[in-house]
Amino acid sequence: MSTQGSIPENLFTDFDGTFDGTLARVVSVPANYTSEWSGTAARYDCRIKVRYNKELMAQLEEGMMLAVPNFRTRSKSSQRKGIERFTVMVISKVWPQHYGLRGVSDSHYIPLQLEVIEEAVTDWDTDDQSTMLVEMSAVPINYDLVIHKTSEIEFVKGFSYPLIGAKVHVLSVEAIDHIYNSRVKESMGIKLKKTSSDPRKDPRVGVLRMFQELEKDVPIYVDLEKLVRYHFGVFSFTGGGKSNLLSNLFRRILYHTEETKLVIFDVSCEYPFLLGDVLVDSKIAAKVILEEEARSGEDFARSIVKPRDFEDDERATEALKRVYDRGIVTFYSSPMLQVPTYASVLDEIRTMKANSADRPNYVQALDEIAFAVMGWMDSWGKREHETIDEEFIEELSKSAQAAVAKFKVSDRSGVYAWATTRDLLRETLARSQSASKRGVSTRDILKMLRGDERLIIISIAEPDLLRRIVIDLTGTALRYRKRSFEIRPHILFVFDEAQEFIPSRGSGLLEECSRAVERLLRQGRKYGLGGAIATQRIAYLNTNVLQQLHTFFVGTLPRPYDRTVVSSSFQIDISILDKTLEFPPGSWLLSSYIATGIDNVPIFVRADNSEDVLREHLATLGG
Repeated sequence: MSTQGSIPENLFTDFDGTFDGTLARVVSVPANYTSEWSGTAARYDCRIKVRYNKELMAQLEEGMMLAVPNFRTRSKSSQRKGIERFTVMVISKVWPQHYGLRGVSDSHYIPLQLEVIEEAVTDWDTDDQSTMLVEMSAVPINYDLVIHKTSEIEFVKGFSYPLIGAKVHVLSVEAIDHIYNSRVKESMGIKLKKTSSDPRKDPRVGVLRMFQELEKDVPIYVDLEKLVRYHFGVFSFTGGGKSNLLSNLFRRILYHTEETKLVIFDVSCEYPFLLGDVLVDSKIAAKVILEEEARSGEDFARSIVKPRDFEDDERATEALKRVYDRGIVTFYSSPMLQVPTYASVLDEIRTMKANSADRPNYVQALDEIAFAVMGWMDSWGKREHETIDEEFIEELSKSAQAAVAKFKVSDRSGVYAWATTRDLLRETLARSQSASKRGVSTRDILKMLRGDERLIIISIAEPDLLRRIVIDLTGTALRYRKRSFEIRPHILFVFDEAQEFIPSRGSGLLEECSRAVERLLRQGRKYGLGGAIATQRIAYLNTNVLQQLHTFFVGTLPRPYDRTVVSSSFQIDISILDKTLEFPPGSWLLSSYIATGIDNVPIFVRADNSEDVLREHLATLGG
């Protein structure tokens, strides 16, 4: 690499000689601790003055990274080692200044005000640097760029105070690519010479939003295994593209990791279409679980929500029929028809004991039956949450009849009737087994997690039923991983419309579901279980869950309260978050503590469009 002094030639860009900036001021920003959700701000706001150039104004963008020499570069240690140190910061605002306009006051004669303002229009088309300049505000990201005398560069965590009056440099396209992607590419073994939006060919999330005027696409990658295992969140207002981003991330996880499994809790019933191309891929074992049985492809197509642009497209219905014809669509067996568990049998015994407290012989008989049940469980290695079988029912019947005879329980009592007849339990077991032949239970889904299925979409519009599945499935999966000490395959549990599962306040089933998800995210990463949270109202969520997320994507959040919750939860400056208000659908602020090339540094990304993939898929169907 050719160098200019010790600085690599392609590390910085001056936009063909048009950028000439100086650090003018460093303003200390007081911390705001007036409330829990006041947001976090950077300690310093750096003001930069740049010589005006009309072409430059078209190319400068918020989100670009700057480097300014700092005091450590002048230390004896740095000089002895021959290194240079720069404070790295992100542009939060850019605006032009006109000397003549600054002199205009509302107290001046109105025609004079208008004349001066209108004259400024022609000035902007010149490069008159005597009357105009560009001002920028930038936020330090708490990293130093260190350039060694060998031209090797590294990023060192920590803040160094920049030199006021020093020349400001803009990091180049090549430098940004190196900063954000080199570590991830090495970790994932990516050696592509050309980037692509095709999720099968390239695991990129999208491309940089900056340097758009240069027409250079810089791909952005995340470490997919770390993204899954250490949890991530997607937050944006309605229409911001949450489902679009998620479905593209899911494709890349399935195509570019060896064995990762996805379980999507789909209360909106949209993912069977959004991932329709994946569901007909014979290389990806999958299952779609509905609330009610779909008896035909037409029934299935009617039950699935399609994006607005595809609602009137007949090929969308045909695509869903293809999914149904693959034989992967089933339905969830109602819990009332499922096989009883050992826990439910023991609960019945406890209830009868409580109702028989005044009859010691009844209590003794029930204790003996309970000991027999627990002895059976120990002998066969059964757990309370596991379901019973016909063999257990026969053993329970023998033990119960022996106990009531031994302790002389009256043959007219409820305890005697319960102990001497197992017909109801056998009937429940038979009905459960009959139902499970046509649908699936939680137990069946757990078997899928240990089987070949890599994509399981549970599309159920009834929130309470879906919450019950979340509680049972996540709890059992976590217990199984703890007992078996397994961490692979990685399993990602996806909670779209997360306010339905992890609200900040709730009671009953809502509260139980929120605790279950919180427990999964707190403990799951040790056992290869990850979580994805997506919502339009982050302020309504359980903040204990949010604090477990290591990666997040933030789109447009119009409500200030939502943005301050993001700022406080993820330690990102509120002025950078405010930039997301200008985002069109599909643009995101991405930051991660672990899955990106540089930790906890925000970057503006334009995600690849999932609908393009769907259009290509529909085109293969003809019509």
